[in-house]
Amino acid sequence: MARTGYGLVRQIRGGELELVDFGVIETQAGEDVSARLLALEAGIERVLHRHQPESSAVERLFFERNVSTAMTVGQARGVALLTLARHDLPITEYSPVEIKQAVTGYGAADKRQMQTMVRTLLRMDDLPRPDDAADALAVAICHAHMSRIRQRMEAGA
Repeated sequence: MARTGYGLVRQIRGGELELVDFGVIETQAGEDVSARLLALEAGIERVLHRHQPESSAVERLFFERNVSTAMTVGQARGVALLTLARHDLPITEYSPVEIKQAVTGYGAADKRQMQTMVRTLLRMDDLPRPDDAADALAVAICHAHMSRIRQRMEAGA
């Protein structure tokens, strides 16, 4: 909830990807949870109004141990899903392994490998920072790749 990453990419010629925008939406520690959730919603709304995306994707989360972290992330994730749904955006969820596989070709890639491939695929000069934004770009790349595969399968069916 403190920092929620977003990343937007566009498919261009030959299936190549182009970076559109990325960053984080930050909320203030110490503020009431409801105020932080409203700030997150407002930040997502600004991104959606600025870029008018055609679809959206989020990471499917799985927590084994830390219940309090899972609750906080779940609240923020719920706001994100609701905001995307209010804009009638198709929402696709991907597991961390699916994202790593789509970006690096290796489902157990580490954070540095992911950031390096995100930088390479989007032809960025530097590694994307902060980590939350880099993770969001990885989700966007995965979604773009998977959407292209789905389109090909539908066209061939």
